[in-house]
Amino acid sequence: MTLSLSALNNLSTPEAENWFSQCCASESWFKAMAAGRPFSSIDAVKSYSEKVWQDCNTSDFLQAFEAHPMIGDVNSLRAKYASTKSMASNEQQGASEADERVLESLAGANKTYLEKNGFIFIICASGLSAQTMLDALTIRLQNDTATEVNLAAAEQIKITLLRISKGLEQGITK
Repeated sequence: MTLSLSALNNLSTPEAENWFSQCCASESWFKAMAAGRPFSSIDAVKSYSEKVWQDCNTSDFLQAFEAHPMIGDVNSLRAKYASTKSMASNEQQGASEADERVLESLAGANKTYLEKNGFIFIICASGLSAQTMLDALTIRLQNDTATEVNLAAAEQIKITLLRISKGLEQGITK
């Protein structure tokens, strides 16, 4: 759901939590964001978002990661994000345009990553080709889980900021 900044500031707390949960599924994060209103600008929303995310812990990060579809799993993307289609649209467009060999490689590498780390591979996929995502995944498979939690958290905030921008900059009221 896209909103004007004014509309976001005037939502009830549960409505604001719901809106922010479409940007990032960490309950600690979206509750803090709703409580942080009113915001004076979109830049203020983004800045506060980064501050709140930095204060989150590993369990908050993992909760956010759980809401993502596996990169390359377009059917999972459609099913999981039916309610957040406008904010999550085209995030994995590169994967949807990939050839079968690359998609199969992504699926296999993602399974290995999940088994190794206990959560799916998180990357801000906007604008990336499937081959670029596969290359990044292949490199990151060499990291330990603690490193991957931190890298995935850094990618998550990029995704979150894109969703905030997409949801607010269009300025459409609900």
